Amino acid sequence: MEKFRTIWTTEDRYVEVIDQRKLPHEFVVVKLETYDDAEEAIKDMIVRGAPLIGATAAFGIYLAVREMIEEQLEGSFLDQAFSDLRASRPTAVNLFWALDKMRAALDACEGDFLTCAWDAAKALVEEDVETCRLIGVHGLPLIEEISNKKKGEVVNILTHCNAGMLGCIEWGTITSPIYQAVQKGIKVHVWVDETRPRLQGANLTAYELTRHGVPHTLIVDNQGGHLMQHGMVDMCIVGTDRTTRNGDVANKIGTYLKALAAKDNQVPFYVALPSTTLDMTIRDGLKEIPIEQRNQDEVRYVSGKSKSTGKIEEILICPETTPASNYGFDVTPAHLVSGLITERGFCAASEEGLLSLFPEFKKKVT
Repeated sequence: MEKFRTIWTTEDRYVEVIDQRKLPHEFVVVKLETYDDAEEAIKDMIVRGAPLIGATAAFGIYLAVREMIEEQLEGSFLDQAFSDLRASRPTAVNLFWALDKMRAALDACEGDFLTCAWDAAKALVEEDVETCRLIGVHGLPLIEEISNKKKGEVVNILTHCNAGMLGCIEWGTITSPIYQAVQKGIKVHVWVDETRPRLQGANLTAYELTRHGVPHTLIVDNQGGHLMQHGMVDMCIVGTDRTTRNGDVANKIGTYLKALAAKDNQVPFYVALPSTTLDMTIRDGLKEIPIEQRNQDEVRYVSGKSKSTGKIEEILICPETTPASNYGFDVTPAHLVSGLITERGFCAASEEGLLSLFPEFKKKVT
């Protein structure tokens, strides 16, 4: 498997990321030199995916500390950086986890403040890489079981959005079991939901599966149910931006409909998640998870490479005066989830299941 990362540091200790808005047609690197750059990267979806958002925010705090020291700014500058970064995206809980980790590291710092920020951000990135690798270790047996039942025939996996390495640092969450299955010689094929309106499946999941040589087929979002009805999907794996203590999951808009179709057709529906996406302070995902509403032009326009000119263009797909609704996420209730794949193992989508793997969270449960 080809190895690459989605965020890295430069020799002069700044940060670089891939501008994921340009993929798959252009590979553009963006340098982050200030915390404002990191905030913009998160807000404008230059980076996306819960783990990568968290890592970018962590380095954003490092950059804020650097600015504060170099420009001799007051401590209120750093407080503002924390506040601005916390407000950059509302749904992905990794963002808040990463910022809390950075705050704790700085509060405990007894040496050079900038070094503490640098070390904390770097450690957070390496922790995420290992977490995603372990998700693959624990998800692999689910693919192996189906492969054995099919006597080595191809295992067909349906995905929604992108929770691959492009949404993380390396490995990915939903793709980690897939990549590890391929490395083991298991035959897999991935049905890739296009994932309107930003087309993360078409642009990103298909891009990285292509780079890794994983067989896949792009489908429109509404095709998944048909495939399940005809026995063409063996399992679904999706990611999550926030998971409640009861096992409800918030993921890219359209996930809920896939879970309904899977339930109706007895197709296993799994969610791959790092524990950093757990929010054990809330119980009811439908009522308590904030759902981001994004700019309506993401729905009204599509961006792509022109067949005639070869240029990247934005195309209006509706009457100019037609308004559009653009909820970024939906919530899939726990009763539709076959199980959760975490870095510590596989468990039921329930409070009991989660606490069996993460007993340290009991104190957060009231």
